[in-house]
Amino acid sequence: MIRLSSIGDIVHALPAVAALGQSFPQAEIHWLIEKRYAPLLAGNPYVHRMIPLDTLSWRGRLPPLSVLEEMVKTLIGLRESNYEAALDFQGLWKSAIIALLAGPKARVGLAESWLREPGAAVLYTARVPVAGRHVVEESLALVEHLGARVGRWEFPLPHTPEADRYIDDQLARLEARDFMIINPGGGWKAKRWAPENYAQLLRHLEARFSGKLLLTGSPDEQELILGILRIAGTRRAFYFPSSVVQFIALARRAKLLLGGDTGPLHLAAAVGTPLVAIHGPTDPARNGPFHSADIALYNRAPVNHSRRDPNAAYLEGISVERVEAAIEERLARVNV
Repeated sequence: MIRLSSIGDIVHALPAVAALGQSFPQAEIHWLIEKRYAPLLAGNPYVHRMIPLDTLSWRGRLPPLSVLEEMVKTLIGLRESNYEAALDFQGLWKSAIIALLAGPKARVGLAESWLREPGAAVLYTARVPVAGRHVVEESLALVEHLGARVGRWEFPLPHTPEADRYIDDQLARLEARDFMIINPGGGWKAKRWAPENYAQLLRHLEARFSGKLLLTGSPDEQELILGILRIAGTRRAFYFPSSVVQFIALARRAKLLLGGDTGPLHLAAAVGTPLVAIHGPTDPARNGPFHSADIALYNRAPVNHSRRDPNAAYLEGISVERVEAAIEERLARVNV
């Protein structure tokens, strides 16, 4: 399996590897993944070997010689496993070339119209079309091509005593028996709701929700989160730093998570946290929550997956009042 990144995309591929492992329990399944995301596969009962690569840390510049040597060694070593098949869930030239270098009998990827880089399909021996709309269904189509039986979507994410203890200790420190997660970040600006909107929402929620409001995000998003808290000036909203595995433990305890189309939202969806999602240039029918009770707010902007525009505006067209009403509705559905 080749799915290098990112968090949400890795989460969306988990049901496929579960279906493959359940259908072929004798098969040995290896997963090629970016080193920084490898903790997401810890303890996965269907993945017999994780093969980490480090390509993200040197994007846009030449890697150190030691990193390059390690990567070449890893890629050469793939051929020694004599793989029967390589499944390219990434759909890029980079991942398709890795599949080719691994030397399997079959190289399976999505058909051209479903790929981010359609030309990569020329390196596949099988190109698979997709019947469903959600990205989870795209991944499942690849394993179905190999004969896997697909049932209930299973997301075998890590669940460790260490992460549970950390979360329990931090929640006790904050006296957060009931809490809601607000995740304001995102991989690119066009997918993010404006910080001022989050600050206004926090003030509204503090007046209506009796629990704590915990703001989460990556270390790179700390400045964004602290800025939102300064603008909001609320007493029951806090920045809650965590690792990915710790965040999963936090999401399992939350009353609700509000966020955009980004990794934490997809992790929370996988563990069954009630969700309100804010979508802009990405379509929630493909990337959004999949539980029928969850709510995805969509501004109906043209779908655009460009990440490179530094002058992009924050996501527009979804009011604070609309988000607040969706949160109240989703919380009410929990108690039905």
